[in-house]
Amino acid sequence: MRDPWADGPEPLAGRNGREPAITAPAGALWLTGLLVVAFLLQGLVASPALIDALVYSPAPTPLTLPYTLFTAVWLHGGWGHLAMNAAFALAFATPLSRFLGEGVRGTSILLFYFMACGALGNLGFGLLHAGEPYALVGASGGVSGLAAGAARIVGGRGGIGGFRSPFVVSMGAAWVLTNLVVAVAGSALIDGGAQIAWEAHLAGFAAGLILLRPFASLAGPPRS
Repeated sequence: MRDPWADGPEPLAGRNGREPAITAPAGALWLTGLLVVAFLLQGLVASPALIDALVYSPAPTPLTLPYTLFTAVWLHGGWGHLAMNAAFALAFATPLSRFLGEGVRGTSILLFYFMACGALGNLGFGLLHAGEPYALVGASGGVSGLAAGAARIVGGRGGIGGFRSPFVVSMGAAWVLTNLVVAVAGSALIDGGAQIAWEAHLAGFAAGLILLRPFASLAGPPRS
């Protein structure tokens, strides 16, 4: 009888027979590394005036400084804020990176997908708080988009699952419920006393669901 795993994936062990210490794909590692580097630059190089210019605020209008929708994604309120977002980014970006491809092209698509979800997450927050003098920083909207994309990949069993696939629906429901609890019970505090922008999480998640297929099409022929 033919071995059903004969054409399956290669084992992860290297030439010496041991598994590599790091098994995350290159795209996920690049994204996580860039978040850390950006935070180091924020603390060591950037002046307070420059940071203020890169923070997103919906005042006086949500699109007064549209570039800040993107730049705010790379800023964080402290090491705890960064560590949480970096850890989730690494976890959720891993299946996406493997799906999109681990070369320069796949990694670039992953990064642009992450930034698009983050920017739309910030915009969603801004539209709900138009004119209010909030200062928004953090990769949470982008990470939420990664979570949505990963849910579609897992739900599609390696392809792109439909919006109504059981895993996507359950993941979406859990994401909405968690953030509604935050909204009702009051935002938990993170480093520096900043509150969690749950609205950006939900908007980023919705963006991730919708944008995955268009971005995946840039990586090559459709896989599902």
